Amino acid sequence: MTVYSRSGNAAQVGSKLHEFDECRFDISVNDNVWYLRAEDPEGRQCWTETLRQSKIESGYGSEASLRRHGSMISVTSAASSFSAASTSSAKKGRGLREKLAELETFRDILCRQVDALQKYFDACAEPADIDHFNRDNALDYDEDEEMPVVRPNGEVLHNNCANKDKAFGSPLHKGLNGMDFKGEAITFKATTAGILATLSHCIDLMVKCEEGWQKRLDKEQERRRRLEEAYKVVLEKLKKKAYIGGPDYEEGPNSLMNEEEFYDAVEAALDRQDKIDEKMLQAERNRNKEPALVGSSETFSSVGFHRFSQLVEGIVENHLEYSLQDVGGDAHWQLIVEEGEMKVFRREVEENGIVLDPLKATHTVKGVTGHELCHYFWDAGAKNDWETTIDSYRVVETLAENAIIIYQTHKRIWPATQRDALYLSSMKKISAAKENYPDIWIVCNVSVDHNEVPVTSKCVRVKINIAMICQTLVSPPENGQDITRDNIVCKITYVANVNPGGWAPAAALRTVAKREYPKFLKRFTGYVKERTLGKAILF
Repeated sequence: MTVYSRSGNAAQVGSKLHEFDECRFDISVNDNVWYLRAEDPEGRQCWTETLRQSKIESGYGSEASLRRHGSMISVTSAASSFSAASTSSAKKGRGLREKLAELETFRDILCRQVDALQKYFDACAEPADIDHFNRDNALDYDEDEEMPVVRPNGEVLHNNCANKDKAFGSPLHKGLNGMDFKGEAITFKATTAGILATLSHCIDLMVKCEEGWQKRLDKEQERRRRLEEAYKVVLEKLKKKAYIGGPDYEEGPNSLMNEEEFYDAVEAALDRQDKIDEKMLQAERNRNKEPALVGSSETFSSVGFHRFSQLVEGIVENHLEYSLQDVGGDAHWQLIVEEGEMKVFRREVEENGIVLDPLKATHTVKGVTGHELCHYFWDAGAKNDWETTIDSYRVVETLAENAIIIYQTHKRIWPATQRDALYLSSMKKISAAKENYPDIWIVCNVSVDHNEVPVTSKCVRVKINIAMICQTLVSPPENGQDITRDNIVCKITYVANVNPGGWAPAAALRTVAKREYPKFLKRFTGYVKERTLGKAILF
């Protein structure tokens, strides 16, 4: 029998012959002890000599490590301890099933060791109970009744000691003979150490398995994420192809597009159109540098005489009464945009699912008059210079010098249906009712019907009621100097009531209006300032 260790200092090996049993010998390696018994004393001597010689030749251990251990368990304890020691030093390359089987073996060994220790404790407790019982019985003896014994040589012996020994019995129970409690405790410790080591190895194996499965899971999740992204890309491409050629993905009562998709498509189309419009506007302004001719103030003192005169007069009076009122404190009006001097308000109104939100904007522009702003807003010949949403337009009928009927088609913004509008545009000056009050210039655009322009299925006819109201404020220059454009400011009130018709989603319409109306005001007022720069002031 030999003992293996990884290094010379890793193992402390010792062996000892049993003190009473001629065939018994014990072997200790660190905290592990084997209790062995040979068939005869000669066999024991052969084993011990061989072990001592092997230890000396291998260089493991020392003579100081030889220790004596005794035990009542021989073959069974030896086999159990050997199994525990071998398992505790086993390599951690074994599989989980093998380790679980070892735990089952350890459990059986531990149960046997617990039973042995329990028998030892029971045997220790049994003499104490008997001793306590006999002691109580011995106290009942009357000391006067105990008769001494006289030997022939004259020596007197008393019976109390004999009686006590008989009463109390043997001081050591026969079940305790040969029991080495220390050896059993060391064996118990080795077994529990083996269980803990095996459990630790099982935990390591499970952790490694979990790490391996986690890596596989991460790879599968990453693969799935890439496939989902590729699927989304392909799906978007298919949707775009369907949008281009599919009528189901256009504005209509049975459109398959939701509000978010509809708005995204409109916004993308508007962004592309804005870049095109900027180039076109610049080209139009370069071709048409001379300002358009404007009439005198007397020309616009009335709405003129035509079949829509009463309609226009009523609309003008309505705007002067309600449109100039401040809506900043009205809970029904929401401030949706505020940029510098410009404020845009909206009141949400829907009728039969169609958005009819009235919109009101106020703005202040320096260096231009109300007459100039209203003229360029009314003049049909200047529309292409600042209006970017018009695809084509024409004057259908001239009702008066300051009243015309215009038909215009707007650029189609996919997926929305193309819109057209037929409206009467009239420009009028309202003189100030009180001294030092500014005059008011107003342009009204209101939808009308005309036989020459019937409604067609190609476009959705838009109904509008729009007013551009301007007031010029003058700051008198010092020392009686002439008024310059630095001394004038124009206060603008723009009111729009538009029924877009069709089936465009409400959220998309409101979002587009919030975006486009401020852009229109800034673009139009900038255009007027550019056209009037360096020109005579037109009051």
